Amino acid sequence: MTVTVSSHLASGIAPERFKKVFRRYPAGVVVVTADAGRGPVGFTATSLTSLSLSPPLVSFGIALTGSSWPTIERASSAVVNFLGAEQEPLARTFATSGIDRFAAPTAWRRLPEGEPVLDGVAGWLRLSIQQIVPAGDHRIVVGRVEEAAHDDGRRPLLFHDGRYLAL
Repeated sequence: MTVTVSSHLASGIAPERFKKVFRRYPAGVVVVTADAGRGPVGFTATSLTSLSLSPPLVSFGIALTGSSWPTIERASSAVVNFLGAEQEPLARTFATSGIDRFAAPTAWRRLPEGEPVLDGVAGWLRLSIQQIVPAGDHRIVVGRVEEAAHDDGRRPLLFHDGRYLAL
């Protein structure tokens, strides 16, 4: 086993080194969707974390430079869409800048409360946004899970070392 130690910079490790280390850590892939009244937005994320059982809280990170940030900042709710192993194209769509991510072939609908949810996903969580925490060039969004759906028969989509994978 080779272990590489990075030198400490005044502001922490270099961004490229940071990304390289985290590429080796597998993560589940979700698409976060929301609408604050100006049309749906969404982005692919691997930062979803379960925070609390009582009350049921989760968090995810979003870049301040992301096109979805202005909507997430204003939204009172959001949906976390869990992607199934076969949904790499959907993950790639929502990770692509400068396109209408909700245009065909993306299939989606609105929940009764108005949030956009993607069709055919392995599961989803409807969140009420409780808190937004500054964190460097990102924000951490804390949401209370208000409703959930899942398909026990689906395998999750993972991201590891720059590639999408299935279990």
